[in-house]
Amino acid sequence: MLRLRKIDVQTRLLLKSWRDTTAREREYLVREFAQVAGLMPLLMKRRNSQKWTTEDRVQLSLHLKRLSHLSPYIAVIVLPGGLLMLPALAWWLDRRRNGVRPGATLQR
Repeated sequence: MLRLRKIDVQTRLLLKSWRDTTAREREYLVREFAQVAGLMPLLMKRRNSQKWTTEDRVQLSLHLKRLSHLSPYIAVIVLPGGLLMLPALAWWLDRRRNGVRPGATLQR
């Protein structure tokens, strides 16, 4: 009976961790997409025969850098069944952020 409780607690902790990770990544995506929202009017300046100022060019550069950081998320979302892979992508990116090299074994 004690063993079943231990498994139940571990399962709950795993689900809570998964839920927290998914919520954190969702908030990150929402923040980044909100920041990139001003990109289209900026891009349309050239099409409307307007010139880009130096400030516009700096803004374009910042927007494109933000989009490049979102490209792994976009790739996962576009793939069939990609939303199911979002927690795995969040885990993988979190490992990279914490300095763990892909393919490296964990030292205990």
